[in-house]
Parts: sequence; C-alpha cells; structure tokens
Amino acid sequence: MELKECLRPNLIQIKQSPQDWEEAIRMVGRILVADGATEPRYIDGMIRVAHEFGPYIVIAPGFAMPHARPEDGVIRTSMSMITLSEPLNFGNEDNDPVRVVLALAAANHDDHVGALAQLAEAISGDGVIDQLAEANSVEEVYEILGGNA
Repeated sequence: MELKECLRPNLIQIKQSPQDWEEAIRMVGRILVADGATEPRYIDGMIRVAHEFGPYIVIAPGFAMPHARPEDGVIRTSMSMITLSEPLNFGNEDNDPVRVVLALAAANHDDHVGALAQLAEAISGDGVIDQLAEANSVEEVYEILGGNA
C-alpha cells in the first residue's frame, strides 16, 4: 500500500493545539475514526500502548507515531497526521519535544511493514520533520511527503 493512499490530504490537520500528549493522540485518532479507518476504541488502544510501553512512540526528534494493534479496532490501513502549534513533551528525553504526530492504523502485518518503510523514507531527509512542523497548509505537508495534493 502506497503512503499517499494511506495518508490522504483529508487526514492531515496543521497547527493543532492539544493540551498534552494524550490529547494529541486523541486528536489524530479522531481523524482516523471520522474517515472510517478505525473504530473509536482504537484511540484508547493507542493511549494504552503509550502508557504500557512508554514514550518509544517518539521515533525521531520531534516526531511521534502512536499506534495500536489491528484487533484494537482497525477497519482498514490508514494514517493521519497533525502538526502542533506548540511542541509537546511525550516523555522521551532523546526525541522530545514533539511537533508532528502521525497515527498509524495497520490492518495486518504486511501493511504495517510497508507503510512504515515508506514513512521512514519520506521523513528521513535532513530537516523533513522541521519542514512538516512549519508547513502552513495541508498541501504543503503533502508535497513534503512526496504526494501530489
């Protein structure tokens, strides 16, 4: 599954202002629910995983990727993203503060691995996460990620 199929422009919101990391996960999760990609319980699953396993979801400086298991309510593979108007700490001393939150909902292992590989390639360039965080439009985010919004 292609990154641009998983993360369409309607699944991206910029300059959001959550009060804390849990609210950031709820925000990005509600986008997946609204799109019909997950059941509402998937949001609680992402928060539970973050509590159980700690802030490993902050996978790169400034970039968090909350997720849960397919059985936590994934209907179809998808991603959603928010950028934050103010950086937030998720509790990861190496990679905080977070400026970009991307939720991954994978329906199966193959989709999970494929989506992660494409995402890693898209954000691995020098300064890409900062560019995403500073983008002023959904279209700009999509272009940075290699889409054609």
